[in-house]
Amino acid sequence: MKKKILYSLAVLASVTLASCNGDYDDWAQPQHNPQEEAITIPGFTATPVAQSIDCSSVTTDSVSIFTLSEAALPEGFTLDNARLEIIPQGEDNAIKKNVNASIEGKSAVADLSEVTASFYGKRPIAHPFVAHVYLNAVKNGDAVLIDAGKFNLEMTPKAPFIDSGYYLVGDMFNTEDVDGWNTVSAKQAFMHSDKDVYDDPIFTITFETKKADQYWKIIPKANVDAGNTDASAAGVVGPKVDGEDSMTGSLTNGDAKAGKIAKAGKYKLTLNMMDYSYTIEEAPELYMKGDANGWDGYDYLAGDGVHFTGFMYLNQNGFKFTTAPDWSGTGYGENFSTAPDAGNIVMTEPAGYYKVDVDLSAKTYTLTPITSIGIIGSAAPNGWDSDVDLTYVPYNKETKEGRYWEAKNIKLKAGECKFRANDAWDMQWGFDGDKFVFSNNAPQKQFVPEAGTYDIKLYAWANGYAKCKFTKK
Repeated sequence: MKKKILYSLAVLASVTLASCNGDYDDWAQPQHNPQEEAITIPGFTATPVAQSIDCSSVTTDSVSIFTLSEAALPEGFTLDNARLEIIPQGEDNAIKKNVNASIEGKSAVADLSEVTASFYGKRPIAHPFVAHVYLNAVKNGDAVLIDAGKFNLEMTPKAPFIDSGYYLVGDMFNTEDVDGWNTVSAKQAFMHSDKDVYDDPIFTITFETKKADQYWKIIPKANVDAGNTDASAAGVVGPKVDGEDSMTGSLTNGDAKAGKIAKAGKYKLTLNMMDYSYTIEEAPELYMKGDANGWDGYDYLAGDGVHFTGFMYLNQNGFKFTTAPDWSGTGYGENFSTAPDAGNIVMTEPAGYYKVDVDLSAKTYTLTPITSIGIIGSAAPNGWDSDVDLTYVPYNKETKEGRYWEAKNIKLKAGECKFRANDAWDMQWGFDGDKFVFSNNAPQKQFVPEAGTYDIKLYAWANGYAKCKFTKK
């Protein structure tokens, strides 16, 4: 039967190519190769309908790509199983990708976008391709592969605009001196990986609201770089409904409204800018429990749910990280195993005070030694020229006190001060409004109102937990 079908198609072709001297002789031979070779029929070709397709601009599920010529097939034949074999222009060695098509020459926009992204990524940039059309001529259940020709086709994958960065603005950043809606700072920046934003469209930020019903919006980095931090400007991102207090929802960058955090607390806001959605959840926490704090105590680490930072004393007698200080959450032991019987993490570094950075996704932790923390500033004895070191008070298992840095009977002036580690500026603590924070450029505030002799206790700990006490004698 297959031989008769091929013969019928060969007769059709010979009407036009009578002088081809048996060019179609092979059609009538049974196929011995696993992959069937395609035949061409004179006058039967695919003609492109569009030279360029922007998948983001197409409003229908499918798009017309080609039309087939009117060349007649032998009696009893029908066309079926049309498809495009797509390859980037100039990349003959690339692996070809197939996209199904209807006999009318339409293909699904989602399939075209997926193929484009598989070669070049999801960033919405036009790329040139060669599209080769194949289909089957079918009779009595047998099929012959037909080559309908190829043409150039430019395609742009479907993707929204995604900026390289975003900033959270809103009521939670208001202070006496700062309008949290129209001013941005490093603490308001969303975190992102080092991947292209179209390969990784996830942005995260952790923040704290101290009052109920705090409103928020998101300003793209492009606006900030242009000096435009107006929360009502074009391009600003937010929910579609003003006052939306849902913990999950959709976002828009056209006529964006303000979302609302209903209750005070610490939160993590996650954006998926590929589908313009958001999720708000209570901010995850991480703790260290180990021999250094008596196993019944704990040290804090703050972060975004994956990356955490804290400051603590550690020794070589073992410790674990845990999401709950009472072990009711997930514990991370040796090699970051979460098994209940996992061994302890045992450091090879000497016992001491460290900045601890944890990456739960990579299952790693990094220790940065801190040999000293000192006070510096206009209120400090040495001004801004040099530190006056504090003394570390380790945890006392009997009294369950300690884990702070202190200075006793230190003479201070009225003025500003901050704290720094290792007599350098890459690790600093200072006041940001009424909150004591750590950063590479910690803010400062005149929190020593009058000269006198003081005792100081500095609990470096982690952002959101760090605190400093000044007791005037």
